[in-house]
Amino acid sequence: MTTHLRQRMIEDMQLRGLAERTQAAYVAAVRQLAEHYGKSPDQISDEELRQYFLYLTNEKKASSSAITIALCAIKFFYEQTLHQEWPTLTLVRPPRERKLPVVLSREEVHRILGRLRQPCYQACLSTIYSCGLRLQEGVHLQVSDIDSARMLIHVRGKGNKDRYVPLPGRTLELLRAYWATHRHPVFIFPDRQDLTSAKGPMSKRGVQYAFGAALKASGIHKRATVHTLRHSWATHLLEAGVNLRQLQVWLGHGSLSTTAVYTHLTRLAEALAAEAVNRLMEEPS
Repeated sequence: MTTHLRQRMIEDMQLRGLAERTQAAYVAAVRQLAEHYGKSPDQISDEELRQYFLYLTNEKKASSSAITIALCAIKFFYEQTLHQEWPTLTLVRPPRERKLPVVLSREEVHRILGRLRQPCYQACLSTIYSCGLRLQEGVHLQVSDIDSARMLIHVRGKGNKDRYVPLPGRTLELLRAYWATHRHPVFIFPDRQDLTSAKGPMSKRGVQYAFGAALKASGIHKRATVHTLRHSWATHLLEAGVNLRQLQVWLGHGSLSTTAVYTHLTRLAEALAAEAVNRLMEEPS
């Protein structure tokens, strides 16, 4: 993709209000299309688009999410930037994946958190779990986001969708104790290279690495990530009787159907519990 086309597409995405991460993913997807054919994307025909999506599906075995990103990006480029319409773009429908997220029990969560040795990661990951935050949201927490009077956190959410989530008392104590170690005027979790005068927050990669190390040390063999803490928080609250609509608001989901996936997880937990109850009356082996 030429510099002119790339810049034009970025400007169109900015006007549409797409998040920076979405913009980067869309530009990368169109670049991959251009590299596949070795020419500028505005020179690619509808038949070539058709063959490209067949390649992604049949040869590359791309995931549903990867095909969806490619479709959305290419569709945006042709329809919004080039003002062209291609029949293939109305035909492609990525298969829907219905994978349930990994969920940790409360005991497993506390085992993992208990294996964290550095206070910055202990405070950050504990906050991510106890407030149901995404990694990006947790790392970027600012001092001004903490409303201790109402016991709420102002979350700068995905897609510029801000929300408030409840702040547990123990989490507030943990945040205060960690912030007192550096007293940065803006960030609760400043860059660890220069805590007192950092220009930005600490890296997400460091948090991910710390979580992975703690997971391994805990002896838990689930394929968990930092985002699993958010899934676990939602599931635990739903099992505790929190209303699904309220959970949607706290999670920042645009659709209730997105939040409803957690009902499947709680039913699974109930089924496993029922099996355990039934086994109580079995003869010991």
